[in-house]
Amino acid sequence: MNNQTEGNLAYNLASLRKQKQLSQEKVAEAIGVTRQSVAKWEAGDSVPDIVHCDALSNLYEVSLDDLVHFDQRKNGVPVPPKDKHLFGTVQIGERGQIVIPKKARDMFGLKQGDALIVLGDSNPESAGIALMPEQFFLSIANHIIENRSSRGDSK
Repeated sequence: MNNQTEGNLAYNLASLRKQKQLSQEKVAEAIGVTRQSVAKWEAGDSVPDIVHCDALSNLYEVSLDDLVHFDQRKNGVPVPPKDKHLFGTVQIGERGQIVIPKKARDMFGLKQGDALIVLGDSNPESAGIALMPEQFFLSIANHIIENRSSRGDSK
């Protein structure tokens, strides 16, 4: 590991433990090490082996990659929960267009010409916009319609 990665790991371990409101002793018990080992990992004096990194990522419910590599200080946000991704920011163009970051396009197999459904929530407590592939949305809608038909629902 390089110094940057070791620094990210130490910072992530300490902040995730505090977010989960766990003591170093509780973390140590949960993954089968001493409290001193946890303290050294969080201080950056040593690094956990891959087996313990995996146990820590499961305990904190984050991906192993994010546990080791995510830079909270650079990104300004905490390590995202497992299977949740922070791809960066986008800007809305003059005509409302956005460019989806390459990492997101690659992860979800999006290419030019693909149709996406734009969903929105205007509730002030949960406001946001979500995108999903058109075919996925249509398959969900068809499933709902089929279930209603098979139950004899008219609505």
